[in-house]
Amino acid sequence: MILIFSAPSGSGKSTLVHYLLENRNDLEFSVSCTTRQPRGKEEDGVDYYFISNAEFERLIREGAFVEYEKVYAGTYYGTLKSEIERIEKKGHNAVFDVDVMGGMNLKRIFGEKALSVFVAPPSVDELRNRLIKRATDTPEKIEERIAKAEVELREKDNFDIIIVNDNLEKAEKELLERVNKFLTK
Repeated sequence: MILIFSAPSGSGKSTLVHYLLENRNDLEFSVSCTTRQPRGKEEDGVDYYFISNAEFERLIREGAFVEYEKVYAGTYYGTLKSEIERIEKKGHNAVFDVDVMGGMNLKRIFGEKALSVFVAPPSVDELRNRLIKRATDTPEKIEERIAKAEVELREKDNFDIIIVNDNLEKAEKELLERVNKFLTK
């Protein structure tokens, strides 16, 4: 089975994904590719495969991606077919942490085999505060992310479930219950 997590940047998606991975031993994180630079403590091969635009475009031509998007000007993100194969060989369920368009694309590709989860912030103002506190982006980049978030929030109803991350403990509990139900059906 496939678990797809999407959210506007700063919604707490990665925090919830890490919680889920710590609480189920049958899940494995699918490492996406990106052409952006690492932020904070991100590690190549753990958080993302950080590659050049030229390398990404070569992989596109070779058909190496299940899906990919040019998310921000000049920045690609994509899901490698080899990641899904690696996880399936281990008998695990793949967990994807992808942007909103990538999440909708993966759901279309995998259908009922996938649970798509949209992690929503309690408000756009709270999202802005989280991005400022994260301190990984310039003020201009934060405003770019907020503008994108407002568009992405309009897509939340295209996902199987919506988790509003207004209280982390509550969101973790709800997520674990919903994922447990999906994986045991």
